[in-house]
Amino acid sequence: MRQFKKQARVMLIDDNYNHLAGVKELLSLESSFDVVASTTSANQGINLVKKHKPDVVLMDMNMPEMNGLQAIQEIEELGLDTKVLALSAYDDADLIFRAMKLGAKGYVLKTMAAPQLISAIDEVANGKVYMPPILTARFFDYFQKSFKEEKIAQQKAQDSNYLADLTQREEEVLDLLTQGVTYKGVAQQLFISETTVKTHVNNIFQKLQVNDRTQAVLYAINHGFTSKRQARMGSSAVTATV
Repeated sequence: MRQFKKQARVMLIDDNYNHLAGVKELLSLESSFDVVASTTSANQGINLVKKHKPDVVLMDMNMPEMNGLQAIQEIEELGLDTKVLALSAYDDADLIFRAMKLGAKGYVLKTMAAPQLISAIDEVANGKVYMPPILTARFFDYFQKSFKEEKIAQQKAQDSNYLADLTQREEEVLDLLTQGVTYKGVAQQLFISETTVKTHVNNIFQKLQVNDRTQAVLYAINHGFTSKRQARMGSSAVTATV
């Protein structure tokens, strides 16, 4: 028995009435899609999505009361099988990235030819992701750049996260611990009691979120603390020589 392709149910949200009417007429005349609803309001659009549960929503990104990014997020939170195809007049890489990150399954420009728009809706309706070739390279360049920047920021935050919380005295204690000096030796070099050293060490453990001296020393080494100490020593040596 021959199986016929399911007719995709499409909904349109665009605050530009003329563009909205033009797309609606285009899809009615040149495609097999069933346009179940259309609106110029994003808020009303969310309610219509709940009511009609369309396969695809063609969502304008530049909306007055609620922008397209917020609308995408709200539609995703509904937990329906509705897929959003972002629509915009701008080929902004950041906007594309944010739309896709929030759940959009594609991004198309308002200047696209009719056959391309129909093809985009069809691919998204069938579980694919669509982006015109003119935007693909720009999107992935931006994605890779953003990913690298995010990893660098996370690494920097991790590297400076706990060591920056140490007081100057705690840094001095940790500095000596990384050199293998005993608690008694630390007390002698810093002219403080061994009990005070243990208090500083306990504070260091808490701030670095470690359980013992070995973990504290490893954390310091892995996060560049010893290199900072060596830099200070080198600077002192240069000063002394001068």
